[in-house]
Amino acid sequence: MKSKNNWLDIKKNYMLYLFLLPSFAYIVIFHYIPLYGIQIAFKNFTANLGIWGSPWVGLTHFKRFFESYHFWTLLKNTLVLSLYGLVAGFPIPIILALLLNYSPSNGLKKIVQTTTYAPHFISTVVMVGILMVFLSPRSGVINQFIKMLGGNSILFMGRADLFAGIYVWSGVWQTTGWSSIIYIAVLSNVDQEQHEAAIVDGANKLQRIWHIDLPAIVPTMVILLILNVGRILSVGFEKAFLMQTDANIAASEIISTYVYKIGILSAQYSYSTAIGLFNNIINVVMLVLVNKIADKLTGSSVW
Repeated sequence: MKSKNNWLDIKKNYMLYLFLLPSFAYIVIFHYIPLYGIQIAFKNFTANLGIWGSPWVGLTHFKRFFESYHFWTLLKNTLVLSLYGLVAGFPIPIILALLLNYSPSNGLKKIVQTTTYAPHFISTVVMVGILMVFLSPRSGVINQFIKMLGGNSILFMGRADLFAGIYVWSGVWQTTGWSSIIYIAVLSNVDQEQHEAAIVDGANKLQRIWHIDLPAIVPTMVILLILNVGRILSVGFEKAFLMQTDANIAASEIISTYVYKIGILSAQYSYSTAIGLFNNIINVVMLVLVNKIADKLTGSSVW
């Protein structure tokens, strides 16, 4: 009976399902069908034998990665960039959204929104080019300012100890405005009668933020935090690779750049697939654990 009702519901709303069909087809074709290639992580893949014909080697490639001298460096660099970016970048959009929500001037609010949204539309290549120009030891604005204060030029892109800070804070600058949109949307739906009642009771802005606004955005915060933690080892390849130099490679070599060099440049397809699979398994485990913890602590979760 329940199955019959479901089919009747689908038939009644068939136009909505037709709208979903292209997205469903895209996910199946480009995300699920290629999963059969994961098996080469457990094989010695050769092109002439193909995926099915290549011999099985079990966990050999995983063992090779875990025992390589690159393993701990790659894991450390990836975690540093990811956790640093999460700690630095997660709260700032929330703060920006709260500040804009209490802005007394609509004109100022629009200017700030436009200014903070704009960097999101800069491509990664252009973004790294801007960093190179601004941080140039000879003509960069930052170094010119340092010289004005009596200091010496700093080779920012040549120092491994500065790489994480440059990578993370440039990313925060680029994404803060865009990331704040969802919080601004949630805050705009908060019942204004609650604020009016709080003002009548003598509550100041900080008290209203703490007791009205923050509880309203906590479910959204939790879900976004879960999704971010689920990508903890998936640090963006493109930006790290473009910022990478021989001088800073000790801090800039991460799992994704290593997979590119091993898989594409060195044609070690099985080995690189094993590394990528390990990366994804850790992300899935983290996603499930954090989702379960968040569900118990706050009652909000992705599923």
